[in-house]
Amino acid sequence: MKILKRISGIVLGSLLLLSCNQKNKENSTASNESLLFENVRLIDGNGGNPIENTKVLIKDGKIVQIGNNISDKEAKSIDLKGKTIIPALISAHSHVGTLKGTTTKPENYTEENILSQLKKYQDYGVLNVMSMGTDRPFLFESGLAKGEIDGARIHSAGYGFGAPNGAPPLDFTMDKVYRPTSVKEIPAELDNLKKINAELVKIWVDDFNGKFKAKVSPEIYKAIISEAHKRNMRVAAHVYYLSDLKKLLADGIDVIGHSIRSEVIDDATLAQMKAKGVVYIPTLSLDEYAFVYAKKPEWINDEFFKKSLEPGVYEMITSEKYQNDLKKAPNFKLNMKAFEVAKQNLKKVYDAGILVAMGTDSGAMPLRAQGFSEHLELQLMTEAGLTPLQALTVATKNSAKALKIDKDFGTIEAGKTADFIIVDGNPAKNIQDTRKIVSVYKAGKEVSKGVLNK
Repeated sequence: MKILKRISGIVLGSLLLLSCNQKNKENSTASNESLLFENVRLIDGNGGNPIENTKVLIKDGKIVQIGNNISDKEAKSIDLKGKTIIPALISAHSHVGTLKGTTTKPENYTEENILSQLKKYQDYGVLNVMSMGTDRPFLFESGLAKGEIDGARIHSAGYGFGAPNGAPPLDFTMDKVYRPTSVKEIPAELDNLKKINAELVKIWVDDFNGKFKAKVSPEIYKAIISEAHKRNMRVAAHVYYLSDLKKLLADGIDVIGHSIRSEVIDDATLAQMKAKGVVYIPTLSLDEYAFVYAKKPEWINDEFFKKSLEPGVYEMITSEKYQNDLKKAPNFKLNMKAFEVAKQNLKKVYDAGILVAMGTDSGAMPLRAQGFSEHLELQLMTEAGLTPLQALTVATKNSAKALKIDKDFGTIEAGKTADFIIVDGNPAKNIQDTRKIVSVYKAGKEVSKGVLNK
């Protein structure tokens, strides 16, 4: 009986892999159509001022040429007068597959749900997402993690590391997270992550505002960082407290996956972060979501927001009971203060010359809407003191660097993959113009006209 079950499992796995590989094959081919976009306002992601009234030539899914002196009789001409091209957005910290409706449950993690969410990101112009440590074996057994699929490209940190009986919370579908009690367990667990080609190693070093008694101990996370580096793997940490950041820096952390929210980062720590080449992902929207629904934000009834929500979430967050409970929550004022500290730290970190990348933690729970969160993050970065062009560079070029995919993605330059968004207006003047999506192009092929035009 056991042998039969094993054979059945192998057959099922093979069929799933064959099915997904076929889908990948069908969707991986970049457009071989030649396109010449004319009268373009181009924000290329490098941080400079928009290039006005230029042309962009696309062939075989790649950007071939940018400039005024371009002519190609074989190319289809598209007039973009009054519109702007920006690089597709990249989220360096998201979660995919475990959220469905108002729940995060293991049974939500299906091929249908994963693909649906990647398609949603695509409709919002987000074409690369890092799923930060909450994935499940199905992703790697099915083949969904390989090749091109319909929707945003998924990158994965596999299964992260947390504390026994501590963070991250099990009720967020964190049952596959490694929770070592001894450093002896860590090499084998990292070998498993290496086998599934995890692109980062995620660790949670937080007590969730005192909810948990224990955090991952310095002995454990020092061993995780050391063993990861032996395998040429980088480590990203969920951190809240400045004191933890300082210890992690001393032990060689590579990526800070959230803002420091306990206090403003001192200059000596900033200098150390820069010297060590640490990446900083502020996830400001996560902190605003912790309290903002009680304040009825100006976008609460905006269709661009509402269409990003899972079924039932809008009704939940707009209910009088939910909003009253939020205001009465013990950490309500603390969360608002933490958000202000996070904004201060983003500006200090950015001004210190540390690489800041965009992430949102979208998809980890119902409140953090996939797709909309990335556009809200752009707005919040400008509220923290970055210019619109700086925020766009963080969400494109910098995020590509953070994920080490900048050879192909992140900027609009000759030779790179033609991933971009066409929007009405000028996001260099008004960052919310990124929400006026006209078209989304993935590898030179129009894959969406935006969530509002579906």
